[in-house]
Amino acid sequence: MRPDGRGDGSRRADPASLFDIPSNFPDEVQPVSESESPQTEEPRTNREWREQWKVDVDVDPRDIPLPELNPGHDAYHQANKALPLFERLRNDAPVHLCEQSQFGPYWNITRFAECQYVDSHQDLFSSDSRNGGIRLGGRPMTEEPNPMFHLPMFIMEDPPKHDDQRKVVAPLFTPRHLAGLAELIRERAGNILDGLPTDADFDWVRNVSVELTGQMLATLFDVPQEDRHKLIHWSDTVERIGDPDYFETPQEGFAELWKCFEYFNGIWQERQNASTRGADLISHLAQNEATRNMPPNEFLGNMLLLIVGGNDTTRNSISGGVLALNQFPGEYAKLKANPDLIPNMVPEIIRWQSPVAHMCRTAMEDTEIGGQQIRKWDKVCMWYVSGNRDESKIENPDALVIDRPNARHHLSFGFGIHRCLGNRLAEMQLRIIWEEIMKRFEHVEVVGEPRYLKSSFIRGITELPVRLHPR
Repeated sequence: MRPDGRGDGSRRADPASLFDIPSNFPDEVQPVSESESPQTEEPRTNREWREQWKVDVDVDPRDIPLPELNPGHDAYHQANKALPLFERLRNDAPVHLCEQSQFGPYWNITRFAECQYVDSHQDLFSSDSRNGGIRLGGRPMTEEPNPMFHLPMFIMEDPPKHDDQRKVVAPLFTPRHLAGLAELIRERAGNILDGLPTDADFDWVRNVSVELTGQMLATLFDVPQEDRHKLIHWSDTVERIGDPDYFETPQEGFAELWKCFEYFNGIWQERQNASTRGADLISHLAQNEATRNMPPNEFLGNMLLLIVGGNDTTRNSISGGVLALNQFPGEYAKLKANPDLIPNMVPEIIRWQSPVAHMCRTAMEDTEIGGQQIRKWDKVCMWYVSGNRDESKIENPDALVIDRPNARHHLSFGFGIHRCLGNRLAEMQLRIIWEEIMKRFEHVEVVGEPRYLKSSFIRGITELPVRLHPR
């Protein structure tokens, strides 16, 4: 079995390219022929899939046969047990074929240099959703996908379409444009921090990280601030599609995402017909020839891309920074002694947290990575979270070092044409929130165990109990 999902390398339809749900996620445009008919009925609910692919996260990775290592299993990430898997792979099989998984076979790319190589060679490795997309769940398609479950977006396009659509929103993320947001971010950060309890424990994620990023999302879309929690909800839903704790089936999760389309459709039409273009993301998309006539599923896909992109990196790096400084108290002491280290600390936090754990590509021709033969249509997974801990590239990579030389040289934002469009905004929000934290609090103390997101794509922290110690 090859990583394209077929022993003969042929392509099949698969609508799950945005979501890490099983690669044979059923929908009505994906019939099973008699020759492909399974011997036993495939599970159709999220809980049945979880039971079929249950894994013991406490097993020592050194005791797992290499072909059976499946770091894409979200249970390892939810239990915060994935890093030892990557350490073993970097040491023993840095380019590694996982032969069996809930996603089908795929290649793990776990070192910095090989991740950078794949990311920088879009001619060899495709991001196009019809070729398999950017996540483990996607596989190449030959049939027309069901638009209810297939949500194209420009991060899952190859040139020239990717370039044409990315250019539409790029002006909103230039240094000049972002400079105009700095004081607004500072005001909001201050208001959030001033409203926190100083005599009780509370959840930092919900009260700080989510609040700051949610308010910025509402600003970028120019929607009412009271609707920011809807945006966060839809961002969270993307990672919950296959989670039985939230949805019985993936179809139920997609139905929830289409409520996002219902919310934005009227706004889109209003701004498309406006006589002057507004300075928000929707207005730019609605009035540009490259994006104004997107079909509903592509419109929804790009809305979700911008929501998730604007939420998860910043949100989880804000939370991850508090956690890291508590795990490395010497670095926290260094910060207290010299707050001028904040600009260098910000990219180090983003490296250490690695809020986007992986991105996938599909090989478009036979090639070689790290001495391994990769065939056309093979699924290739770049593990940013592993490359950011590559001992051959980064000294003492498991530690947070806030004055680390060359801290900006990390994988978290990607490389090449798909490099994160909002990286400057993410860094600015982190810089400002930490400047405001240091003005007000002697210490943000973590007082309980963090809880982690059930996802191998977003390396997220869902709860972080803290107590504040004011200056």
